Amino acid sequence: MYRKTSLKNGLRVITYHMPGMRSASLGIWIRTGGRFETHENSGISHYLEHMLFKGSRTYSCRQIKESIEGVGGALNGFTSEELTCYLVKIPSQSLGLAFDILSDMVINPMVPASEVEKERTVILEEIKMYKDLPQSYVHELLDNMMWPDQPLGKPIIGTEETVGKFNRGDITRYKNSYYTPANIVVGAAGALDHGTLTGMIERAFGRMKASTPNEYTKVRENQHTPEVFVHNKNTEQTHLALGFHGFKRGHRLQHAQNILHIILGANMSSRLFNEVREKRGLAYEIGSQVKFFADTGAFIVHAGIDNRKVDAALGIIFKELKKIRRVSVGAKELRRAKDFYIGQLVLALEDTMDNMLWIGESTASLDRTFTPDEVIEKVRALKPSDIQEACENIFNNEKINCALIGPHDNARERFLRILDLS
Repeated sequence: MYRKTSLKNGLRVITYHMPGMRSASLGIWIRTGGRFETHENSGISHYLEHMLFKGSRTYSCRQIKESIEGVGGALNGFTSEELTCYLVKIPSQSLGLAFDILSDMVINPMVPASEVEKERTVILEEIKMYKDLPQSYVHELLDNMMWPDQPLGKPIIGTEETVGKFNRGDITRYKNSYYTPANIVVGAAGALDHGTLTGMIERAFGRMKASTPNEYTKVRENQHTPEVFVHNKNTEQTHLALGFHGFKRGHRLQHAQNILHIILGANMSSRLFNEVREKRGLAYEIGSQVKFFADTGAFIVHAGIDNRKVDAALGIIFKELKKIRRVSVGAKELRRAKDFYIGQLVLALEDTMDNMLWIGESTASLDRTFTPDEVIEKVRALKPSDIQEACENIFNNEKINCALIGPHDNARERFLRILDLS
């Protein structure tokens, strides 16, 4: 189903030909991100991502945007904890142009000193923006609680202190050290030919010297008691993020954690949505999410709650967490959660971009690409005992972390008393 080629220098190519499509999506993935950084250069991966759009040896900043958008395409990039990606979706006849632009951005960025200074202001404003959005900032606070004094617990965007110090030399040295063949995956999906694209990749990247995989700081998780952090702020609503340490990417219970997420908070049929919002009207926004990393993961419950009803909402959330840990999920509810997961997967993979993200992220992270049928088979095979085992591992008092933003001065101890799964 997928075709994969490795160049002699270690760069990997993964493609999926989708007959009948008129578009192609392309991504250049680099195995670096927030957790590959130190305290001193926190945010440099994200800063570098911004700088690659400022012009390359062949294309100016304006030419990069106009060349892609001028044929109806869309160009973007993102930085996560473990990966950076430059991606484009384009009419298939312009795939060669898209690859030429993306590859020149990655191999030959100009990184002008004047643009480094200009972009500093942009990123500092971005940092301020997130801090002004409590529904976003509360997750940053939670990450710091779950992985204190570690790269994984720091904001990907960096801090005012670190971003304020980067210069052109810092950024180019980081790029030269981390953007190396063993850490690059080129993924593509849609109307394309694997051999033709691989030839283009060989000509562009083949001269780069072989390298070794980038190293990141391994996670440390030594938590033994529940933790609460309250950021006292005069907001109209209390924003809450409740986090538990979960399973790493590729763990045998990864799919069980995904199904647990669906049962508890992924949609309007979920337990938390029904109990907290529909039955009691305690919150407008209530849900869950999961994170998977190379050596750890997280299960998160998030909510926006009436300032006067935080205690009640927390009580209901913990009641539901205790219930799902103690009482096995019924066959009907488990089947409905599986069907939702599989249906969402199938619908997403009708699109060339989602297919590129699917194969690119998996190859860059695990050096393995799973077909949808492989995943569906594993999800279908899950038993209530698998969900129970996931609950027992995730939901216990030693792993509770709760971050809140709202007008709750001196309320930490009060909230802490509610966090009980025993």
